[in-house]
Amino acid sequence: MKATLYADGAARGNPGPAGSGALLESPDGTVLAELTLFLGHATNNVAEYNALILGLEEALILGIDEVDVRMDSLLVIRQMEGVWRVKHPGLRPLAERASTLLGRFRGRTLQHIPREENGRADTLANRAIDEAPLPA
Repeated sequence: MKATLYADGAARGNPGPAGSGALLESPDGTVLAELTLFLGHATNNVAEYNALILGLEEALILGIDEVDVRMDSLLVIRQMEGVWRVKHPGLRPLAERASTLLGRFRGRTLQHIPREENGRADTLANRAIDEAPLPA
C-alpha cells in the first residue's frame, strides 16, 4: 500500500512550546491518519524531525510499504537525502531514527514543498501545542 505523508513541526519562541503534526493520505486522497504530539520545550527542527518520525511509525503500523514524504522543512529533507550533514548533536539521534524508519519502506520519496502546501500538517502541529495539558 502507498501513502503520502505530510509532516510539520512548530515551536513558539524557538525554542519554546513545541508540537509535531503528521497526516497520512492514500493515493485517492482519503485521510488514513491525523497525528499530533506535544513535545514540551523544544526547537522547530526537533519538532520537524519528531513529526517525520511520528508519521513514519504510524505508516508502518498501518502496513504502508511505499511512502511519499512531503515537508516544508528544507533542513530535514536535505539531511534525510544525505545532501546536508546533521551538524547539531541534538538532531543526530532524531535523524538516525528517521533514517532507520525510512529504510523499512520498500519505496520512498522525499519532497520539499512550500509552506502553503503543508497547511494541514501545520494545523496538526499547532493543535498539539494548543491542546497540551497545562502544567500542574
